[in-house]
Amino acid sequence: MKKEKVGIIGLGYVGLPLAREFLKKGFNVIGFDVDEKKINSLNSGKSYIKHISNDFLNDYVIEKKTFKSTIDFSKLKEVDSILICVPTPLNEYREPDLSYVIKTTETISKNLKRGHLVVLESTTYPGTTDEVMLPILGKSGLKAGFDFFLAYSPEREDPGNEKFTTSKIPKVVGGYTENCLKRAIDLYSNIVEVVPVSSTKVAEASKILENTYRAVNIALVNELKMLFDKMGIDVWEVINAAKTKPFGFQAFYPGPGLGGHCIPIDPFYLTWKAREYDFNTRFIELAGEVNTYQPYYVVNRVMEVLNIHKKSLNGSKILILGMAYKKNVDDVRESPSLKIYELLKERGASVDYYDPYVKRTGRHRKYPDLEIESIEYSKEKISNYDLVLLLTDHDVFKYEEILENAKLIFDTRNAFPCSDKVYK
Repeated sequence: MKKEKVGIIGLGYVGLPLAREFLKKGFNVIGFDVDEKKINSLNSGKSYIKHISNDFLNDYVIEKKTFKSTIDFSKLKEVDSILICVPTPLNEYREPDLSYVIKTTETISKNLKRGHLVVLESTTYPGTTDEVMLPILGKSGLKAGFDFFLAYSPEREDPGNEKFTTSKIPKVVGGYTENCLKRAIDLYSNIVEVVPVSSTKVAEASKILENTYRAVNIALVNELKMLFDKMGIDVWEVINAAKTKPFGFQAFYPGPGLGGHCIPIDPFYLTWKAREYDFNTRFIELAGEVNTYQPYYVVNRVMEVLNIHKKSLNGSKILILGMAYKKNVDDVRESPSLKIYELLKERGASVDYYDPYVKRTGRHRKYPDLEIESIEYSKEKISNYDLVLLLTDHDVFKYEEILENAKLIFDTRNAFPCSDKVYK
């Protein structure tokens, strides 16, 4: 049986790894994106994501010629399945911004053909697939479940996690109808274990639950860290002791704030939708408040540490270690490091950063004017700063050398051993 051709819209940290899995199983893939720089890079065999290698792209783009990318969305007519991996951010009022999903769905509707499978993978609130996408696709004159198939399957990417790559993470799939579900299962089961559920809403809710669970538990340990600091208790030692219990406890760790495209955003999609049902999600909103406050807490603690050593934050030279939102990745989406950099600058500090994976931050929706470059590392440079602020604990950092040469260190990740110049 001839393998179908897969179209993937959005070639970022979700879409590109997804394309890789279909390519490895012998599928032809067309990638779609509005960013012409990305398209040109991919078509020349050059990756812009750390864990997708140039060698892999060369194999499928140049040698096998089974992967091509384009900004021409009329080519959607050439594929059999369309998988949507576009951003679902929050607007300035912390409300869902579905503009990318809506524009993409409108484009698909204009190019929809009989037999097409359309799957949304972007994280969103329960009801988006049926209530937002379906009416738009219906403008094509085709009927879902009969003429074309509609489903939702949330992405579960964890960039930098070598143990759980795309093909090793079971995939939840919900269809608009039974026929839609069967069609989606038939496709995804080629690359991954499929977990079918009864509806698109259940599938959408499952992803919100996963990320809200993490957000709430991270908020708990962040709050406990602030309390234990006042009590003179090492929260890291507390967590290490608690996790020796073999049941009923899962360790979460404090940090400088939430990052990535999921955990800082997704719970707010649910709180927004809950208002439609006159329901107040107080627990989720409280967790959001605690996590959103963490960059401010870090900056306040940096001020306290400098004051102990008779220095003012205003005029101090500070080096941030790590601009990515998590260790060993090159992803800066929603990174708390960006907010902390901004807060330190606003308070008069002279701030640089070092991150071997993020040579330049680039502009972001929340920080359109913030485009800065990493310094080149040397142990001599470390001693020039009044304080080194560890925000992302990349394994490649030379921790012993940094400890030896730094004047002061504020460590938000428990990566340095305790000493008279390390504060946590």
